Amino acid sequence: MSYFKFKERNTSVRTEIIAGITTFMTMAYIIFVNPAILSQGGVPYEAAIVATCIGAGFFSMLMGIVTNTPFALASGMGINAVVVFTIIFGLGLTWQQAMGIVVIEGIIVTILVFTGLRQMIMRAIPMELKYSIGVGIGLFIAFIGTQEAGFVKPDAATMVTLGDFTSGVTLLALFGLILTIVLLAYKVKGAILIGIVATAVLGMITKVIPLPTQIIALPSAESFSTFFKADLVGAVWTKGMLNIGAIVMVFALFMSDFFDTMGTVIGVGEEAKLLDSKGSLPNLRNVLLVDSLGAVGGGLFGASSITTYIESASGVSEGGRTGLMPITTGILFVLSIFFAPLIAVVGGGVQVAEGVFKYPVTAPALIVVGFLMMSIVSKIDFKNVEVGIPAFLTIIIMPFTYNISYGIGFGFISYTVIKLLRGKWREVHPLMIIVSVLFAVAFVAQAIAGQFMAE
Repeated sequence: MSYFKFKERNTSVRTEIIAGITTFMTMAYIIFVNPAILSQGGVPYEAAIVATCIGAGFFSMLMGIVTNTPFALASGMGINAVVVFTIIFGLGLTWQQAMGIVVIEGIIVTILVFTGLRQMIMRAIPMELKYSIGVGIGLFIAFIGTQEAGFVKPDAATMVTLGDFTSGVTLLALFGLILTIVLLAYKVKGAILIGIVATAVLGMITKVIPLPTQIIALPSAESFSTFFKADLVGAVWTKGMLNIGAIVMVFALFMSDFFDTMGTVIGVGEEAKLLDSKGSLPNLRNVLLVDSLGAVGGGLFGASSITTYIESASGVSEGGRTGLMPITTGILFVLSIFFAPLIAVVGGGVQVAEGVFKYPVTAPALIVVGFLMMSIVSKIDFKNVEVGIPAFLTIIIMPFTYNISYGIGFGFISYTVIKLLRGKWREVHPLMIIVSVLFAVAFVAQAIAGQFMAE
């Protein structure tokens, strides 16, 4: 136990275990939400539950063992939405090909960690654009949540309009949202998870969602049907040609995964008092290595990209300072696979019309997570038009087009064009120019391909 350095970090075994349990409570909503999102893209629901639990469990424990830091991991919110709504729906790829893109992105990030290029890329992109990516994804997730809750619905004249609040499904989701917001306002730990469980219980009582036929069950061979099914070749090579859209999505996932992790690690590391005098984490490279391998593993398991969670801060606030904290969290995630039948009912969709499903239990969590991701919008200087407009375009284009990569592309291109037209080319990193050109080429290529398909 000397490896964990309890005395040096002013902690104890008991404190670390309690911190690990606390972290699990604040992260466990992903067990319900991730399969609910992935299943919409064709991923087998119960297999997605097992993949989510094992992925989070394995990489949280790996982080604790390898780095001795209080960082827990699970499938990333935002990235799972990209996988389904942009890659599978937008590009028309299978879920196996989508997971292949996740694996490719993870491999690229892993290589960047080994070569040290990750820091260089961090310096190339303005902070306002980094923040805007997170804000845009948050708004996108919240928009998805409002649709899955039934708060908004399609409209021929205005695209979207107010949903039917006489529907039991919508009212159940409204209850869940209000309860979760109140719990957050009172700073209750595990607010999102408590909101999901309470909403599910009310849904069963009111018969909006069915009662589970089982609560505990041993996983079967089918429970692992998503493991190692990722199609790397089919992800980027479709119909005998290179899929430009898929290449763009590799970059979009990379951007989201890349910057979210850096912010999480530094933020939680500072709260845990693990940063040095220069504001850096002493073993940052190993932390980033485990995180990047989480993306690879998440794609291979069929759980979407697994990344370091900001909810780790909840355990740190309880005194967690060592790797024993995420090890404890990881063990609890693995044990959760035995409750897959119950989780399947709680997170499953409710059919409201032929082919139309709503998710009243998990939708409020999406809305709240979207709010939490959007909170960094205050860090963007919108008074500075040179960065404010690109940040604004990044944020609004994502939900308006239902595509995260489009938002990033609009932001990067507009930033580069504004700076160059104002004669401030020295302020633009060469990498930003290269990436902006690639985005522009990708947009043109997609437009031309669309015309050919129409003909």
